[in-house]
Amino acid sequence: MVVQQYRDGGRARTVRALAAAGVIAVSAGCLGGEAGSGASDGSGRRSVAADRPLDLLGQAADVLVEAGGAETRTSMETAAGGTRVTIRGQGSYDFRRQLGRLKVVLPEEAAGGDGHRPITELLAPGALYMKNRGAGVPDDKWVRIDTTALKDGNLLTGGVTDPMAAAELLRGAADVSYAGKSELAGVAVHHYRGVANLGRAARAASPQSRGALSAAAKGFSKDTVPFDAYLDEDGRLRKVRHRFTFSADGPGSAEGPEVSVVSTLLLYGFGLPVTVTLPDEDAIYTGEIRQG
Repeated sequence: MVVQQYRDGGRARTVRALAAAGVIAVSAGCLGGEAGSGASDGSGRRSVAADRPLDLLGQAADVLVEAGGAETRTSMETAAGGTRVTIRGQGSYDFRRQLGRLKVVLPEEAAGGDGHRPITELLAPGALYMKNRGAGVPDDKWVRIDTTALKDGNLLTGGVTDPMAAAELLRGAADVSYAGKSELAGVAVHHYRGVANLGRAARAASPQSRGALSAAAKGFSKDTVPFDAYLDEDGRLRKVRHRFTFSADGPGSAEGPEVSVVSTLLLYGFGLPVTVTLPDEDAIYTGEIRQG
């Protein structure tokens, strides 16, 4: 597990909390609103109304599939001992093929203070590919992780919540309230606040996302995830923030103090052509990954 100790006890606890979440290292030693009806107004655009928020949120993933590709920025943060640690990512995602490519930047303390290069992540249904992470992994090799075998379903492990999984979580929305209309990067958006049930979301998810979300539903000690979602006038998800809570010993454990990780996804540039080529088998590293 790549965690460096610091004299600042709060900072060290924060990094260890991220590691326990699987955000810094997985067991292999790698990086670990107005409501809307979704009805047409006759112009081909979705009409956003205030009376059917559950329908609108439940359709958010489907609307993104229709939109095709988009650019994305992500952040994942936690705080312990008064110190906040944030992992950031940026890239693009194809919602039709559920493929994405992102550059993920660790904070200095999580990267070991050695100026570690950004980590390249490829997201695919049931799989996470990573380059530039894992002691002993050759520079030209990728590490592949089966996300359906992760206790968090890769909602946290890669330091990025898969954009499609983030949208599919809204299929499990309940207790939704409308928090008002605002502007995000010059776009009018409608803000919804609620709680998503992991099990319900997994059952309603697309076949490509179901395995990872089902793993998360079993792995987290709490099956509810508070969220804030921002949708534009066409019902497209522009921003979503999830708050995951679990034991400091990691997802799947019922012991230890609770840790909260806030994962935020921003989407823009809809219709962007996205090209993602997954590594060939001979480019996948199959040797031992040293833990440090």
